[in-house]
Amino acid sequence: MLDGFTLADRVMIRIFASIMVAAVSSFSASVWAAHAFSLYDTPKYPPQFTHFDYLNPDAPKGGELYLANPDSRTSFDKFNPFSMKGVAAAGVSNLMFESLAINSADEVATMYGLLAEDMTLSPDRMAMTFRINPKARFNNGDAVLAEDVKHSFDTLMAKGAPQFKMIYADVKQCVAVDELTVRFEFKTANRELPLIVGGMPVFSRKWAAGTPFDKIQLTPPIASGPYLIEKYDLGRSIAFKRNPSYWGNDIPARKGAFNFSRIMYRFYKDDVARLEAFMAGEFDVVVEYRAKNWARAYKGPKFERGELIKATLKHSNGAGMQAFVMNLRRPQFQDVRVRRALGLAMDFEWMNRQLFYSQYTRIDSFFSNSELGAKASPSPAELALLEPMRDQLDPAVFGPAPVPPTTNAPASLRANLLQARDLLKQAGWEYQDGALRNSRGEIFTFEILDDQSALSRIIAVYVRNLEKLGIRVNQRTADFALVQKRMEEFDFDMTSQRFGDVTSPGNEMFDMLGSKAADEKGSSNYWGLKDPVVDKLVTALVKADSREQLVTASRALDRVLLHKYIVVPHWYSATHRVAYRNRFGIPSVAPKYYQADPYVISSWWQVKPRQ
Repeated sequence: MLDGFTLADRVMIRIFASIMVAAVSSFSASVWAAHAFSLYDTPKYPPQFTHFDYLNPDAPKGGELYLANPDSRTSFDKFNPFSMKGVAAAGVSNLMFESLAINSADEVATMYGLLAEDMTLSPDRMAMTFRINPKARFNNGDAVLAEDVKHSFDTLMAKGAPQFKMIYADVKQCVAVDELTVRFEFKTANRELPLIVGGMPVFSRKWAAGTPFDKIQLTPPIASGPYLIEKYDLGRSIAFKRNPSYWGNDIPARKGAFNFSRIMYRFYKDDVARLEAFMAGEFDVVVEYRAKNWARAYKGPKFERGELIKATLKHSNGAGMQAFVMNLRRPQFQDVRVRRALGLAMDFEWMNRQLFYSQYTRIDSFFSNSELGAKASPSPAELALLEPMRDQLDPAVFGPAPVPPTTNAPASLRANLLQARDLLKQAGWEYQDGALRNSRGEIFTFEILDDQSALSRIIAVYVRNLEKLGIRVNQRTADFALVQKRMEEFDFDMTSQRFGDVTSPGNEMFDMLGSKAADEKGSSNYWGLKDPVVDKLVTALVKADSREQLVTASRALDRVLLHKYIVVPHWYSATHRVAYRNRFGIPSVAPKYYQADPYVISSWWQVKPRQ
């Protein structure tokens, strides 16, 4: 989440989706004792490894960590993060649920056993088998069994949020082979399927037994993760305590992780209240997403005395795509010339100087800050993918990749708006009687949906430029729950959205870009994109047999998407801005690929008690 982003990580399902994407499998071994799988490379850590390098195996257990709501959620009404309706409490997904395997934050596309002690892919790639660690236990003391894994899969497919049906679309079935062995059978030899099933959240058959899964609200999960719900104040706060009987303390994937005895989340209604609460000592760590706050608010005696620390943590994450998203289901956005015109009204350079203290870089790709984005003109390998579909593509796709408009000299906002005016005229919209109108005299108008006031100043600048074209824009600010519901129903014109970075994109692209997902309420295809070329390129990406093929497919896909102008790209930073109370230990080695909030929770430890 970056400055002004309002809908980051809306549903905790996406956390598991990103785990599924990052945790992958190699295809060389067909015998037991495979401790790790890598999609393209040899795993960094050998079978006898004791811990990940970015964790401190000697970190002491104990102490407390107080946090604020980590995203746009200002309240919660359930503990089930995998159903569609409602808002799950922060922390439930990553503190209470585990998967068969876990991704390494040091590597691209590599996973190591968590609940599973070993795993193997069949020679024909049509099945993935896991053997569960006999030590694995749920928080009620029951052993984690193959039937629980099967139950989790079947339940998510039948009663989980719609994303799961998309993610597991190519999984034929889950079979409990014996008490501790589970096999996932696939419909296709999709290379990514082992990672998808390896990252699936697992929960007990006894969790709210007798209650329909999509009706589970406040029944505490029976899962295998390191924490239990200690207490909660519905919608306001939730406290987790470390399970004294947690089964995984000494397994390599967990050594040195989750060190706090107690983790408390307090929910604040807006960023202003949250910042004031941090300064007052109500919680310990804040990840700051607003450049203005970072530049101006994190100052004062407490910082000067070293009681509070202001740190910029580098990472190697791809930037993903953050942007104003247009809903192509709306008639005013169906002409690509209109969409391109709306992009020309965005003056990023002015915003970066005046609002962001020059802390950001413009996003220029759906895979920004990575090797996966389109560069210059198509390579021969990209052309091999694109040429069979030439008659379905804009000829411009075969030229240089488009770059976002700039207002740096010799360019200017005025010149960009004049170009936008011409594009709108070509699309049948002209300025008449004080507004942009079509041939029927209808005014070009739409709503920008926002779920917090932090984006207001950015939207206001953008709206001002749109009004110069005669476009009338209504800014609608609503609370997170209402915005979430409207997004799930695709009931919006334009909104801000961030699609998280991935180092190895795969099946989640169907949920984000696939034609089928456009009609699936609750999917991530917010723009309503339906395009057979995009479907074919996503398929090529998913079926890539090498990193080289994956990069080629992603660049070709990126090139096609950029020429569709379905977003007005925002900006990104290659650092995490974190302020914290000076009472924590931090590992000496940082991971390469990580998000700040999960990193703090899983890797830090207490040195000094709270005052």
